[in-house]
Amino acid sequence: MDGNFEHCAALVRESDPDRFLASLFAPESHRGALYALYAFNCEIARVRDVARDPMAGEIRLQWWREVLAGERASEGRAHPVAAALCTITERYAIDRPPLSELIDAHAFGLYSEPMTGLSDLEIYAERTDVTVFALAADILAGGSAAARTVIRRAGIAYAIAGLLRDFARDASRRRIYVPLELMTRHGAVAQTAFAGQMTDGLAAALAELRLHAQHHLNTARENMSALPDAILPALLPIALVRPALARMERNNDDPFKFTAIPRWRRQWLLWRAAHNPHRIFD
Repeated sequence: MDGNFEHCAALVRESDPDRFLASLFAPESHRGALYALYAFNCEIARVRDVARDPMAGEIRLQWWREVLAGERASEGRAHPVAAALCTITERYAIDRPPLSELIDAHAFGLYSEPMTGLSDLEIYAERTDVTVFALAADILAGGSAAARTVIRRAGIAYAIAGLLRDFARDASRRRIYVPLELMTRHGAVAQTAFAGQMTDGLAAALAELRLHAQHHLNTARENMSALPDAILPALLPIALVRPALARMERNNDDPFKFTAIPRWRRQWLLWRAAHNPHRIFD
């Protein structure tokens, strides 16, 4: 790999170690492209955390939109992640609209507006994690329509599990991704969550969202025969979803007391799934 791709690999290893480890099970010839895609995802996802305010975040995201549109060629070549991303979009004929939609979706995290309904949350998941899984699968082998349906289901489950895992951190920053319709139905109040206080209503809303993720994961498992073996390394991180959801259930869905799966165990779960693909959805 050249310097740009090595930079991407280092960024992914630090910021998204699960996807980094999963990439080691992919053919070496495709790893650089996976690192570039995942590094781009890391860059966009962390804008909400490093921006001083929404306007500063919007400026960062707009820079990436213009890079994808070819409007900042010289600046893009000087940025290792942007340069690597532009290389793989040409090499693998990757469609740029999904990458632009990923940027637009992450702009939501710059503000404090609530996620309105489950359908909005699923659209957010489709434009973020589902997009990353689908493009990674395309890099490895491309995918049929049936495979994309499975990837969509699994990707939504993965996104929801991640939002549930990060609930306490996001709430401390006055962001809540749990749909307002769930919060309202169970009598959960955002201001209480912002204060780090657990209530029965919040637990019920989170439990319903966890069950929604399990439903998507179960549907993906029922249809996994549609997945070509070549794309499975791209999907390995999904093996972490069910264990994470089970851990939340054992914790009575209290996000303020939740501790993530230890890194050594995540590595073992990924290794196990790589050697037995059925474990990806179990």
